[in-house]
Amino acid sequence: MQYKFFPHTEEDLKEMLAKAGVSSLDGLYAEVPESIRFKGEYDLPEAKSELEIRQFFGKLGKKNKQLVCFAGAGTYDHYTPSVIPSIVERSEFLTSYTPYQAEISQGTLHYIFEYQSMMAEMTGMDISNASMYDGSTATAEAALMCVAAGKKANKVLVAETLDPKTIEVINTYAHFHGIDIEMVKATDGVTDRDDFMTKIAQGGVAGMIVQQPNYYGNVEDYEGFADAAHANKALLVMNSIISDLAVLKTPGEWGADIAVGDGQSLGIPMTFGGPSLGYMCCTEKLLRKLPGRIVGMTKDNRGQRAFVLTLQAREQHIRRQKATSNICSNESLMALFVTIYMSLMGKEGVKEAARLSYAGAHYMADKLLATGKFTMAFDKPFFNEFCVRYNGNVDALQKKFIDNGFFGGIKVAEDTIMFAVTEKRTKEEIDTLVSLI
Repeated sequence: MQYKFFPHTEEDLKEMLAKAGVSSLDGLYAEVPESIRFKGEYDLPEAKSELEIRQFFGKLGKKNKQLVCFAGAGTYDHYTPSVIPSIVERSEFLTSYTPYQAEISQGTLHYIFEYQSMMAEMTGMDISNASMYDGSTATAEAALMCVAAGKKANKVLVAETLDPKTIEVINTYAHFHGIDIEMVKATDGVTDRDDFMTKIAQGGVAGMIVQQPNYYGNVEDYEGFADAAHANKALLVMNSIISDLAVLKTPGEWGADIAVGDGQSLGIPMTFGGPSLGYMCCTEKLLRKLPGRIVGMTKDNRGQRAFVLTLQAREQHIRRQKATSNICSNESLMALFVTIYMSLMGKEGVKEAARLSYAGAHYMADKLLATGKFTMAFDKPFFNEFCVRYNGNVDALQKKFIDNGFFGGIKVAEDTIMFAVTEKRTKEEIDTLVSLI
């Protein structure tokens, strides 16, 4: 059957078939037994008009429940300025591939440069790469960096207080790179300092990975961790929810060598789980071990400001399995998204959003405790996420929340719920949720 939208002419088909040594299309399948060939009609729906397609997906979309979100654990319902989608779509930023050709990619290179500058400032680090897939893969890449920098050391310590999803990704990367992962136990919802000090002192450790705030929402005291790691020729990696660093002590201030995490909290909509953005920053000393590429600013032959790929880890393209990393691309669109977000919000706007999230979480925690049905799971400082133990059936309570239009936290243990509050959550929403208990 001939279709006008097929690009191949009869002459094209004859030439290709001749190269394959057959005279017809049927000849290509001669080795496939007749008994297993499909001869019926495919059960495919009839073609639909644009209007019918829109109606179909409209009905499908109505099956989704739009809930007021009090859940976090890595993805958060933050405010997104309405102007961002319009700016993201501007032609100046549209480059379909890695911007190797600077002369046609100035828009893309410029925003990546701005992104790197902002991320380095947010984390307190010297250098940022041009973004990665998400927070978990960025953290796993940091483990590879530690081993590459450590040369003979092949062990990476990982705090049990890391997000379990991130730990799974680290373990997967480590398995296929022959890296030994050893867990540092958690005590009362924070990393056990004594266990860390014991294990780092045993030697052979390339790096230690911690999270701030940790998976349970607790803000940890990492004083002395970097010194202990460095004294034992290891690196300290700190994973953070980037928006929290607007007011919290930065990884650079903690003495971390590598800062990683997820950038979704910088205004990227949740959209049922993606896309996201992984950020990765480090000290200047580790510049050559950083995966991906780095955009720099220079001048062209007319003396005008120009942007170029200053450093790109070419071994990623050429050395294959011997490469430090095989990250050759990134979530560039999402890097543009968060760059616009931070530019619109400004330093004070980003801080204000973080402060509102903090205040809302502490207000909600107090209201839950006042019901007499909850106790704090940990006696530790927290930011905008916290764990409480419920004196009742957690599953039944969460179903009641959903039935009344709320995504009421995440169950992290049989009797424990983790709630997250962002700047979008109002006092009225918190009070309404608490009234359901």
